[in-house]
Amino acid sequence: MDMIFALIIILFSAIIHEYMHGWMADYLGDSTARDAGRLTLNPIAHIDLWGSILMPALIFIGTGGGLVFGYAKPVPFNPYNLRDQKYGVAKVALAGPLANLITALFFGLFLRFVPGLNIIMVSFLAAVVQINLVLMIFNLLPIPPLDGSKVLLPFLPYDWQMKFLQYEQFGFAFVLLFVFFGFSLIIPVIDFLFRLIIGA
Repeated sequence: MDMIFALIIILFSAIIHEYMHGWMADYLGDSTARDAGRLTLNPIAHIDLWGSILMPALIFIGTGGGLVFGYAKPVPFNPYNLRDQKYGVAKVALAGPLANLITALFFGLFLRFVPGLNIIMVSFLAAVVQINLVLMIFNLLPIPPLDGSKVLLPFLPYDWQMKFLQYEQFGFAFVLLFVFFGFSLIIPVIDFLFRLIIGA
């Protein structure tokens, strides 16, 4: 039951994340996501078999329920269509983590201020907050191709930008290495924000 809850929450949270990437791109002049039928909250349009179901389940089982992580299919966009050519990509990238922060705040403040919630509802709401904070913090890491690298890119010298783009082809390997060997580095930040939001 815990794993089912976790999978539902991470799918819901990852879809919101990807939807907001597409919404921001559309707002800035690129209709690629809308044209591809991805500017929707319908889960069917966003589910990735590996990233949305199998990987989260394996990580959840492998860590004894201590960690759950996954992703939805990335929403396509064409940066050359954006009206803001300098910071547009950064704005599109930032929209996803910002959506997770807003989701965490909404459910966290509901948990904090609404009295009389039963233990199941408390556990569910706490999981929504925690998973969205994980998605936000993790995606803001400056590791190509995560959102953090795209937010940082416009502020770097041109030579550094080119190096970042070169490393992006190895991005999946970098991400996996961080998940298995560096994830503990961001846990204190996630715990601090979680306690701050719910008032623990």
